[in-house]
Amino acid sequence: MKDKILLFIPGYNCENQVIRVLNQLDSKVMSYISSVIMVNNRSTDKTEEVVSSYINEHPDFPLTLLRNDENYGLGGSHKVAFSYAIENNYDYVIVLHGDDQGSIHDILPILENKKYQQYDCCLGARFMKDSKLKGYSSFRTFGNRVYNLLFSVVTGRKIFDLGSGLNMYHVDMLKNSFFEKFPDKLTFNYCMILAAHTYKHSLMFFPITWREDDQLSNVKLFSQAVKVLSMLGKYSIKRESFITSELRDSPKENYTAKIIAKNETQMDEMK
Repeated sequence: MKDKILLFIPGYNCENQVIRVLNQLDSKVMSYISSVIMVNNRSTDKTEEVVSSYINEHPDFPLTLLRNDENYGLGGSHKVAFSYAIENNYDYVIVLHGDDQGSIHDILPILENKKYQQYDCCLGARFMKDSKLKGYSSFRTFGNRVYNLLFSVVTGRKIFDLGSGLNMYHVDMLKNSFFEKFPDKLTFNYCMILAAHTYKHSLMFFPITWREDDQLSNVKLFSQAVKVLSMLGKYSIKRESFITSELRDSPKENYTAKIIAKNETQMDEMK
């Protein structure tokens, strides 16, 4: 039986990039994807308008546009999408950021040979053999490699990337909501790496192409570095008690979103 795979596109103020991301989804890609959701994290530009227009112009494309009820951050948008995948009985969820830095085609070999079925997480890696970086500074590359090494030492497994914009998760792994107290910001993915070690999730990394041209980065390098070092230090001391603790700045009871636009192909979902 064919796996039911959801493609989740998180986005914030990416009106100039998100259509390029949607245009990546050719017939070959969509032969593996059951449905697509774009989760708009309260963008202040025209992200929502351009995605709505895309839906109207492509009535047969299985795309749903959601708007978070609050600005939850990237981690919070993941929580919205993971809940959607669980509630609608998907087998796997693929994450592809809406700012067009990554290419969905990099995951096609894993989909074609069904290697993803052997793992809980398949994580795109910018810093491993055969990966390609375009427009990414040498300073940031060095910094990421140092952090990958530190996480590798603490977890005892080779870590090639702490959080790129192309990942795939087995929905069964997500059903106990172990991620609910993880940060709602960019460090959400770092906690997912630590959780994989704590809960013995099986994971694999695969090389990707990553580029920066007209994207706007939300990463403040120094403050981010301090937070990551602090997180890793606390985890190395407390381990499981850290990963199950409250890691959010502003805890929320629920992460909710409204459907803004969708095609008839998805009318049975998220009623």
